[in-house]
Amino acid sequence: MQVKPAALQVLRPLSKAVLCVALLSSLQGCIAVVAGAAVGGAFATVDRRSLGAQTEDKAIAVKADTRLPGIVGDAGHVNVNSYNRKVLLTGEVRDEAMKRAVENEVRSIANVDTVSNELEIAGPSSYTSRSSDALITSKVKLSLADKNTIKATSFKVVTERGNVYLMGLVTQREGNIAAQVAQGVAGVMRVTKIFEYISEEDLRSLQPQQAQAQ
Repeated sequence: MQVKPAALQVLRPLSKAVLCVALLSSLQGCIAVVAGAAVGGAFATVDRRSLGAQTEDKAIAVKADTRLPGIVGDAGHVNVNSYNRKVLLTGEVRDEAMKRAVENEVRSIANVDTVSNELEIAGPSSYTSRSSDALITSKVKLSLADKNTIKATSFKVVTERGNVYLMGLVTQREGNIAAQVAQGVAGVMRVTKIFEYISEEDLRSLQPQQAQAQ
């Protein structure tokens, strides 16, 4: 049976609508991921780090991503996050020797100040686990953005196997609030604060600079 052109004009929009509904129902949680990415993008221009520190942090991550595959190979996976030259290592490695080798290699990269080695000795995490971590990160970012007593742009959020790591240049007060917020997010197993603390006076001096950046 042939379908007339007029009927096709009705069927095509209907088919698209059905497809969209099917996609939405099969991608639960993706909205939160997209929203979290949007929050991160909107705040990208507001940063308490100097431009030099931001550039160096990017360079540290790139160099680490280039060097570490030669050490880890297929025996694990390592995530490298640098904030104000302070590096956080998360992921999984084969044994203690590999864990130390990864840390030593990262420490040798120019401009690295400190390294927090949170690598686990275990097999590489699954795709499902990493997807769950990405969703948790997005939820934490959104929850921080909803808290009007702190600035979400001041925090870097990293999630590994349900464990949330918070980085940033913050006051003790801000750090405590952020940790409480993160701990209240569904799916979060543990919250670890890896902050570089500043005083309330330092924060007041930074606020005019942030206002100009906005």
